[in-house]
Parts: sequence; C-alpha cells; structure tokens
Amino acid sequence: MDDDTAWKTEERLWLDGVEVYDEIVDPACLMAFPSMGVLQMEAIRKGLEGVARWAAVAMSDRVLRRADANSLVLGYTAEGRREGEEPYRCICTSTYRAAADGWKLVQHQQTPCG
Repeated sequence: MDDDTAWKTEERLWLDGVEVYDEIVDPACLMAFPSMGVLQMEAIRKGLEGVARWAAVAMSDRVLRRADANSLVLGYTAEGRREGEEPYRCICTSTYRAAADGWKLVQHQQTPCG
C-alpha cells in the first residue's frame, strides 16, 4: 500500500459506513478508546450500530512509518465533526499489515486531546 492509499484508507474508517469495517479491519484487530476500553471486532461492530458516522475528519501532524514491507503504522491528530456536535479531537495510531486479501487494520488507538 502506498502512502496516499494508506491515508485514504484511514479516512474511510472515519467517514464511510459500517460495511467498510468488514472490508478493511482484520478480525483479530484491537481498538482502544478512552470511554470504552480495549475492544475486539465483535464489540467494535456492535459499538458502531446506530451511531452517526463522522461528517468530516481532518488529520494533521501525520506520520507514517513502515516496520517492514508488510506492515505500516500511522500516527496523527484527528478532528472529527458530526452534525450538531462539538468537534472531537484526539491523537491516533493505526497499524496495518499486508494479508492475502489486501491490507488490513490490526490496531487502532485514540487519546482525546484539547
């Protein structure tokens, strides 16, 4: 996956519908959220049900590192916006690995910031 595709893929997880998780997220993925703790795939999908998707996300302070040819880590500050709500700002990391059926998200973490 080239750098541009990696960032576009990450943005899809914020903006696209829940079905994108079936396409991009590895079944063994772990996600850590401050108000929910560490979630596995079943809880991740359940947590998305009935929740409005983000209308927009801005990613700044972007860093991409490759551990090897089959893995990459994204780090960034995100500002997500939903209609009628205050912006949500957090620092994020996401780890992707190459799989037989494409690149898959295996880890995502958010830490709120001011």
